[in-house]
Amino acid sequence: MSKEQKIAIVNSSSFGEIFPEHLARLEKIGVVEHFIVDSEIGGKELAELLHGYTMIIASVTPFFTAEFFQYKDELLLISRHGIGYNNIDLEAAKKHNTIVSIIPALVERDAVAENNITNLLAVLRRTVAADSSVKADQWEKRAQFVGRTLFNKTVGVIGIGNTGSCVVEALRNGFRCEVLAYDPYKSQTYIQSYGAKKVDLDTLLTSADIICLCANLTDESYHMIGETEIVKMKDGVYLSNSARGALIDEKAMIQGLRSGKIAGFGTDVLEEEPGRKNHPYLSFENVVMTPHTSAYTMECLQAMGEKCVRDVEDVAKGVLPQRAVQADSRYVS
Repeated sequence: MSKEQKIAIVNSSSFGEIFPEHLARLEKIGVVEHFIVDSEIGGKELAELLHGYTMIIASVTPFFTAEFFQYKDELLLISRHGIGYNNIDLEAAKKHNTIVSIIPALVERDAVAENNITNLLAVLRRTVAADSSVKADQWEKRAQFVGRTLFNKTVGVIGIGNTGSCVVEALRNGFRCEVLAYDPYKSQTYIQSYGAKKVDLDTLLTSADIICLCANLTDESYHMIGETEIVKMKDGVYLSNSARGALIDEKAMIQGLRSGKIAGFGTDVLEEEPGRKNHPYLSFENVVMTPHTSAYTMECLQAMGEKCVRDVEDVAKGVLPQRAVQADSRYVS
């Protein structure tokens, strides 16, 4: 492809910020602009805003809907700066000849699994509250921050894919946990290979001291943790979510925290992002919330940025990029 491209980086707060060499490579291909838009922007409005841009590097929001593709002019590529693509209508992209590519799952595996456990440990050991107490010159209040240990607990992991399998390994091998795993799409042999026991969801909910959510967001998994599921859990259960906020019914979670049924909750994700300081979760001292930063390690961001740049370079040359989840397009051979 000989013509100069126009590249839009949409709602990514990290791409090109830490590794400016990624931007420099894109600028050799064409004009590069950053856009920050409302996560719920309409498809037509988004298409009009990005008129003339032929390639997009996209974050978890906004949603590239059928309406977006209906009104969008030529669009060769959406390269997801991440592994999830539930915010892109793949069928509409196919009709529009737009390639959709994602990051290889292994790039994010360690970082996201690590943050799931980091947030969990912060809740269990009351790390944030204890740190705030010291900063307020109240060291002597340390007896208020007696926590719980992760070692030797029964932990349920929901979703044993890329991230979930890594969480299982860390819990089993690092913390000597008994790990129960729920994933209807994975075999018993596969799950056992990582050190977990395959169980149904009810068994996991009723048996686990701690629950880690690592599942993909689908129609089936939407609000899979709701009021009914929380009632089945042990009293004083802890949860950590590093996958997608909409796996949890937030109203049910708030009620579980308020009643004391849930002893602590760590989350890196919300159903509607970005979260604000008035989010109901933040009224609870036993909640730790991070701003969707599970993949934010230097190692992970370097590899993610490299992949997005390579996708743009490939499509600019008429070559199909690796990990294309929508690969049908007249723009590549």
